[in-house]
Amino acid sequence: MDLIYFILICFGITQILCFGTIFDAIRPKYHFFHCPMCVGFWAGALVWSLSPYTELFTFDYCFITGFFLASLSSGTSYTLNMLISDTGLQVGINKSEVENVARNN
Repeated sequence: MDLIYFILICFGITQILCFGTIFDAIRPKYHFFHCPMCVGFWAGALVWSLSPYTELFTFDYCFITGFFLASLSSGTSYTLNMLISDTGLQVGINKSEVENVARNN
């Protein structure tokens, strides 16, 4: 359960930093804020570093653990960002896939 809390918190921070209107003034200047994978990594590192101050989850304070958790946050933030948008789930089919199915039938 600790890992799910960690992932969801990191995903939320990533979404706010990448897409929240509060950061619109600085986002165009810094391309870092356009990358959910990059922001997700640093959100994971931040949340891991703050873990001793919360009771939601507990992780050891080893830098290797921090790197692994930040990497996990990066990957899951990117994946969730690709799957979920403001309009819901992003389920799409490429035009080439449709053409291949049509040819095979």
